[in-house]
Order: sequence, then structure tokens, then C-alpha cells
Amino acid sequence: MAVKAGTTEAQIRFSTQIIRRLGEELNPSIDQSILELVKNSYDADAKSCTVELYSITEIGGTIKIKDDGKGMDEGDIINGWLVLGESSKSNVGRTELNRIPAGNKGLGRLAALRMGHVAALESVPKNLPEARYQLEINWDEFDRAKLVEDVFLDVTRSPTGKKILPGTTITIKNLKTRIGEREAKKIARGLILLADPFEDDPNGFKPILKSKEFQDMERLVSRRYFDDAEYHLSATVDNTGFAKAAVLDYRGQVIFEAPHKEIARRRNGQKYGCPATTFDLWVFLLNSTSFSGRHTSIGEVREWLTEFGGVHLYENGLRVNPYGNAGNDWLDMNLSRAKSPEERPSTNTSIGVVKVKDSKGLLSQKTDRSGFIENDVFHEIRSFCQDALDWMAKRRIEVAEQKRRNTRETANTAAGNTKVTLQQAIKKLSRKNRKELEKAFAKFEKAQENQLTSLRSEVQLYRTLSTAGITAATFSHESRGNPLKAITQAIKSIERRTKEHLKSKYEELFEKPVQSILRAVSSLAVLGSATLKILSHEKRRVTRVEIHEVISNVLETFQPFTDGRDIILKTELTPGKPYMRSSEAAIESILTNLLNNSLVALENSVSKSREILIQTFVEQSTLSLTVADNGPGIVGIDVNDIWLPGETTNPNGTGLGLTIVRDAVHDLGGTVSAMAHGQLGGAEIIVELPIIGK
Repeated sequence: MAVKAGTTEAQIRFSTQIIRRLGEELNPSIDQSILELVKNSYDADAKSCTVELYSITEIGGTIKIKDDGKGMDEGDIINGWLVLGESSKSNVGRTELNRIPAGNKGLGRLAALRMGHVAALESVPKNLPEARYQLEINWDEFDRAKLVEDVFLDVTRSPTGKKILPGTTITIKNLKTRIGEREAKKIARGLILLADPFEDDPNGFKPILKSKEFQDMERLVSRRYFDDAEYHLSATVDNTGFAKAAVLDYRGQVIFEAPHKEIARRRNGQKYGCPATTFDLWVFLLNSTSFSGRHTSIGEVREWLTEFGGVHLYENGLRVNPYGNAGNDWLDMNLSRAKSPEERPSTNTSIGVVKVKDSKGLLSQKTDRSGFIENDVFHEIRSFCQDALDWMAKRRIEVAEQKRRNTRETANTAAGNTKVTLQQAIKKLSRKNRKELEKAFAKFEKAQENQLTSLRSEVQLYRTLSTAGITAATFSHESRGNPLKAITQAIKSIERRTKEHLKSKYEELFEKPVQSILRAVSSLAVLGSATLKILSHEKRRVTRVEIHEVISNVLETFQPFTDGRDIILKTELTPGKPYMRSSEAAIESILTNLLNNSLVALENSVSKSREILIQTFVEQSTLSLTVADNGPGIVGIDVNDIWLPGETTNPNGTGLGLTIVRDAVHDLGGTVSAMAHGQLGGAEIIVELPIIGK
């Protein structure tokens, strides 16, 4: 049969499944999905946008988002709102209220609309206030259809009978999932932070959530404890790329100032290639000395920082997620503090705002709304902020160093003067008495020199420990970020795809190794968090410490490791809440090192059941803390030698853990002893500490 030449027109068509995947995979977070609809209201020049939640704790609930913006007519709905993949930012200049549109290509909006089985739109346009436009999308129809173009939508217009205020209402009906208290709190926090609640602008955008969570959080954010900050960093970079910065004290008076060349010293004064940006950071010293005489309490400020602390990033007036969220240290403040703890703030003790004016669209958010695409412009913004932080730390360290030098010089001078005075006084005595005192004084000087030699040795030991701690903190910080995130995302992608393709075979072939990898990654993440928690400045503050509370926190941290090794962790704690004056870090270091030793010992245990026992017992004003295990016990080393630095039977050990325990216990006025084979058959360490009460 002969084949005739010819041409047939064809076009790419989309399965309705693409809508489901775009909605679920590109923006899976409930709070971020709702925020995308609220951003649409911002682009529509709304001054307020109210989110209402109805029966959300059960499947089938309703979400309503209502704004007082300019509204939409038929053309706006058909050629704009229903068009996915086109960014309004690239096509529109500033709005009537001089806002730069957020523009999101409609994908974030799609994710929100897909949360329910039905999405309804109702809008009254500003240019035609006598008309109301309505549209309803039934997603079940899309799920039943094969192709997107097979489903037709009706945009209806009806007269309002009179001129009414413009605006748009979107109702998401018959929710597919429940929204719990935790998600509601995230929605509340996201809405409050969306439009910079720390700036007073009567004409600004105001998102509102009608819920108790929002009201509680709104009251908290409105307190604004900025006046209680110990100091305030204020840095700017202008449109030409030149920066300047200043540090102000709690009274608003300038302590330090710097021109561009001083801030950009690390880059040899090169200009910053980013839009105009401001960076404000308020740093708090959360101790009783700083807050003495103030009307606010440390607890109030700490609660405020827990919810809103960190450095938030705003682009053209709207917050960009996830910068400033818990665990998102995008300026590496905690890493820098771990490397050089002195005079550097952490995300737990500060609150900051970075504001970027980007009218040219130089920054672009990721499709899944997980932050900006990290292009050169974003890196320049981050470099500017980090350079400002480094400059501030350098100046504060210089001042602290000068104070230390002055203190040392004063102490040395005073000691020298005292020695001369004493020697002169001895010379005035009779010959017999003078000789006796000179001998006693010589012995004192020799004992003092021995003490100084011992102290220098200890300082060197703890410098070594500090170096190890800094290395561990650096590893922990880096591993908690991209590497672990990449591994988790990759293995979850493998899990999803293998389930989809292998069906019932997945459980037989892949479930165990996949779950094993996820548990291992979780353990690494916990290890990173634990390391950084131990280094927390707040834990080094001397205060009233409840010992059982510290034990509970440490055991919670160690749980993934004990579970992963099938170790039974038992506790027998004395009734009550024994407490002492100490630092949390001191008690934590004692228990952490003892638990580490037990974990290592149990790796070599041949026992089928591996156990660790934590006991406390109080007699009069002394608390006994016992850590015992059923490992092989203390073998290959004398019990008296285990406290010496460097002494260890573990090939990979440092031999410093029990030295730290000994020194920490002695500093607290207690005693520590060991049994090679205790009540469980393995090593047993008994720590006795003086307590105030229980």
C-alpha cells in the first residue's frame, strides 16, 4: 500500500495527574500553601487579608481567605488567575500602592487550592463594583478526566444590586487532610511574620488568622522587647554596592561605626553585587545581671525569642520562607559561634531582619518555596550580612581583649607590689624572726609556682578539649545541613519510586534497608543537635539546676543511640526534685561522658541483653549518682588510673572523658569513685554531689 506525503498538526497535552503532582510535590506544606494565597492578596493591593478555619481538626473542613484588594473581573480570572506557570512579577511594574508583586507562577496557589475537593472563587473588581464574579473548581472532575483540557470551568457574573467594596474571597471546601494544633500554630506564625510585624506602617499589609493560636502569638510579637537588647547591629548596603554599619547600645548610642572598606575587608573592599539591603540584629544577654532592675523578665524575652528569634529575610516587604525558622541558620551564626564563642551571638539569643528591595527581579524563589535559588545575588546578600557580623565580633573581641590585658597588668602589678611590701616588712623584723619568715615565704613561692605549673597544664588540656569540641561542632553544624538533607530526600525519593513501581515487592526487597538508612540519618541529625546543644552559652551559666531534669534531657538526647544498639536504659531516681547551685553544662558533661563510656563498653559486650542503669539516691545533703552497665567492666587498666588524661583502653578514645568527669565533680565540691565490676557486672561509676535540697 502506497504511503502519501502529508502533515498532521499535534500539540503537547497534559494529563490531569500533572495538576495533582504539581500541587502535592512542589509545595507540600499546608502553612506555605495558605501563605501563597495570602501573597496573591498582597499583589492585589489588599490592606488586610483574613484567613478563617472551620472544622479543620477533621477531614472535610473548610478554609476561607478573604481580602479587600482590587478584585478581579472575567478577564483577570481567565487570563491571569487560571493561568499556571506565568510569573506576574515579570509582566507587571509596581502596583497602585507602590508594591512590587510577589509573583509565583501560580504553582503555590495551585497547591493551596488542591487541599480540598472543591475550591470556590468570588471576586468584586474595583473597576466594576456592581458585579460579582464566581468560579468553582471541583477537583474530583479533574481526577476522573484523562486530560486537563477535558474539564471546562464556568466563570459566572451576577449583579450585586449596588456598589460594594472590592475584594476577593477564596474558599477551600471539604479538606482532604486534618489540620492539627501544630499546623495551626505554624500557619499563625507564618501569617504574623509574613509582612514584617516589627515595622510600624499604617498603610502596610495586615494578614489575620481567626484563631486562638494567632491571637496568642500576635500578643507575643507585639511586645517587642528590642529595648531590652544588650546591643543592636544596624548595617546597610546601598544600590551602588557600598556598605556601612554601626553597633548601638541599649540606649541607642553608637558604640562602633564602620565604613564600607572596613566591613568588606575580607573581600579587599570590593563592592557587593546585590540590591539595596538592610540588616538589623538585636542581641540579648539572657542572664540575671543584665536584667536586674528591668521591668521585663528573662523568661518573657526567652519565650519571645523562641517563637520569633533568628534572622528573617524579607523581599520587597514579604517574608521569604524558611529563613529565620527554627533550625534555619542561613548566616551560619551558630557555626561561627562554635568556632569562636566569644562575643558572637547565636540564633537563640538574637532576633534579626534582613530587608531586600529587589525591583529588577534579581532574586528568584525556588518552585517548592523552600527559599531563594542560591545565585550570585543571594550569595552577595549573605556575604554582606556575614561580613557585618564578623566586623561586629572583631570589634567586640578587641574591647574584651583590652579589658583582659588591663586586668592582667593590674593583677601582676598588684602582686608585685604586695610581694615588695611583704619583703620590706620582713626586713624590719628581728634576725631570728626574719629567717623563719623568709623560709616560710620561700616555701610559699615554690608552692605557688607548682600551682601555676599545674594550672598551665590544665589550661593546655582544656585547650585541647576545646579544639576537639570546635571540630565536633563544625562537623555537627555542617552535617545537619545539606548532606543529611540530601541523603534524606534521596532515600525518600527512592522509597516513593520503588513503592510505586514494585508494589507489594517493595516490602520484601527494600523496606528494611530503606528504614535502616532513615534511622541512621536520624541518629546523625540527633548527634549534631546534641553537640550544638552542649555548647550552648546558656548552659554554662551558674544557677539553680534540677538534677533529674538534666538527666531526663540527656537521656532523651541519647535515646536514638541506645535504641539503635538495642540497649535497655533503666532509671531508678530518688523521689522528689533534688537541686544544687551549678551550671547545667557541668552536670550534663558528667552524665554525657559516663554514658559515652558505657555505650563504648557495650559494643564489646557478649551479653545477649545490654543494659545501662542510672540511679540517684539522696542522704541528708548529698546526692549519689550511679551509672552502671553490664559490659566487660574495667579491664586492662588499674581503676586508679582511669581518671588520668590520655589513659584509655579504647583504640579510638581520647582518654579525656573520665578526666573531665573527675574535674567537673571536684569543681562542684563532690567526689567520684569507680568499681571495675559493679552491680550489673560491668563498670560502675558513683558520683556524690552536695545539694541544696529537693
